[in-house]
Amino acid sequence: MELKAHIRNIPDFPKAGIQFKDITPLLGNKAALAAAVKHLAEPFRGDGVEFVVGMESRGFILGAAVAHELDAGFVPVRKPGKLPYTTERVAYELEYGEDALEIHADAFPRGAKVLVVDDLIATGGTAWATGELVKKLGGILVGYSLLIELSDLKGRQKLAGEKIVALIQYP
Repeated sequence: MELKAHIRNIPDFPKAGIQFKDITPLLGNKAALAAAVKHLAEPFRGDGVEFVVGMESRGFILGAAVAHELDAGFVPVRKPGKLPYTTERVAYELEYGEDALEIHADAFPRGAKVLVVDDLIATGGTAWATGELVKKLGGILVGYSLLIELSDLKGRQKLAGEKIVALIQYP
């Protein structure tokens, strides 16, 4: 199935100059969603994944489905102040400023094999910070499984040395 056909481009959203990649048509098509989940999981099927981490918010949707596909648990990563228990935090650089992500401190046991899943990688800051959270908790980062990669933004370079799978490429 051609997954790219189910991605809608929204020009100038959320601000001028941004070409937003809207995955809601893919999510609403049961065959496209099933194919995406299968292809996101497949490269990591033999890696012993015990937990899938997904980032707020579209990473929750795909990550939970991939966790189910891999018979693994799911762990949400959120913006600061959104998780109800003790958390660990990692800050990361934005083009102008800084942001941070948090994970529950007891999200998985030390030594657990963890896969990071998200809908999109652009500059790589969010993916990098999530990987750092996994490592901070003592998890073994198995890799990154991403639906879309905006390759011109070189986010992959921030994750150098890690196993990275991106199903759809946009320049």
